[in-house]
Amino acid sequence: MFTRTLLAAVVLGGLLGAAGWAAEKNVVLMVVDDQGLDAGCYGNPAVQTPSLDRLAADGTRFDYAFCTTASCSASRSVILTGMYNHANGQYGHQHSYHHFVSFPNVKSLPVYLGEAGYRTMQIGKYHVAPEEVYRFDHRVSANTRSPVEMADKCREFLAADDDRPFFLYFCTSDPHRGGGVVEDSPYKPNRFGNRPQGYPGVKTVTYDPKDVVVPPFLPDTPPCRAELAQYYQSVSRVDQGLGRLLQLLEEAGRYDDTLVIYISDNGIAFPGAKTTTYEPGLRLPCVVRNPYNERRGLATDAMVTWADLTPTILDFAGCLPEKSAIQGRSFLAVLDREKAEGWDEIYASHTFHEITMYYPMRVVRGRRYKLIWNLAHELPYPFASDLWAASTFQDRYQHGPDTIYGKRTIDAYVHRPAFELYDLQNDPDEIHNLADDPAHPKVLEAHQAKLKTFQKRTRDPWIVKWEYE
Repeated sequence: MFTRTLLAAVVLGGLLGAAGWAAEKNVVLMVVDDQGLDAGCYGNPAVQTPSLDRLAADGTRFDYAFCTTASCSASRSVILTGMYNHANGQYGHQHSYHHFVSFPNVKSLPVYLGEAGYRTMQIGKYHVAPEEVYRFDHRVSANTRSPVEMADKCREFLAADDDRPFFLYFCTSDPHRGGGVVEDSPYKPNRFGNRPQGYPGVKTVTYDPKDVVVPPFLPDTPPCRAELAQYYQSVSRVDQGLGRLLQLLEEAGRYDDTLVIYISDNGIAFPGAKTTTYEPGLRLPCVVRNPYNERRGLATDAMVTWADLTPTILDFAGCLPEKSAIQGRSFLAVLDREKAEGWDEIYASHTFHEITMYYPMRVVRGRRYKLIWNLAHELPYPFASDLWAASTFQDRYQHGPDTIYGKRTIDAYVHRPAFELYDLQNDPDEIHNLADDPAHPKVLEAHQAKLKTFQKRTRDPWIVKWEYE
């Protein structure tokens, strides 16, 4: 009897110890929709993002973080599986007639965490399928343009009297194009969710078009400046949602035991960024606060991708499997390092955005050189419907194919060669293609070999294109 009682006490004590340890490993992953490197902490003084700036000051800012496909559903599938979308099957948009879904045998982040004893909740934009693959304990509906309201709907979950650790997946629809009304703007389409009556709990922050920072890949025109001002307003709304979420974590006494990650799914919703594999489409904000790191407020040069998020979170939670289908790797150990050895190369894989937009691209990007393989280069580059309608683009397009849009012509944007090789040190805007340059054949061959190796390692069906084309 004594032996059984002692054994029970030991087992119970172990379980309580494990629960106590696990309770210090909460995770909040905030994914916003179509935000580029537009924040104070990323060097844009024109846009107000005090909450993100505060998070960066208390955590780690990644200066070289990349999505692997600049399209909403496909990118989110990578975020939640650690697998490239050519491997998880979510080739493009999930919703409506696009109808892309992940393979049924894929295992996702919330499922891994649920099996490890986590309670899980998803709020806001979901945009992946099937639900049995991306399974959460709780899915909460919300106005995804109203981030403060979204945060308030998480209060009960964050403050629950529950010994289990939690995973909150918080996804806004801002600053995506669409929705809202801007009454005083002549540029009616694609208004970034802004509306005169505002949103509950949000202080509307407006911007004068003359004050925005026009990035090099966009034209410095009145329509572009007007749309950037609308986009900035949406970014500032998102930032207030982040601030409210951090406040609720603090009020619940969970801020000091919660890993907080802030990312965007892909680049901003302007031609030249979203849907492309150029830098503005792939290179994105990533701010991570690990409550157990002693060093805070630093920037790391580690090159990471959204395929690395799932293994990083599982590593933090203490449940990263030794063997799995996960193709990314944990960057948990580099959060306190400005210089990160062995994190000097990333890969990208894009196939669809909308169902009408078949244009597969594969990318390898190092510190200096970047190679883009346009597998369907014979086709004109397809436009997402919202980007095609953008005032910024239509204002230039109507002047003809030789019109300069940013730093390339409309024709160069639409008609692309099979390979694009760029020296990012000397050509950060990716204008001078070196693929046919007689001075760079070895660089091209080396990067082509890297792409083949990557495709083989990640079971990319498009690897066959090397053999018959």
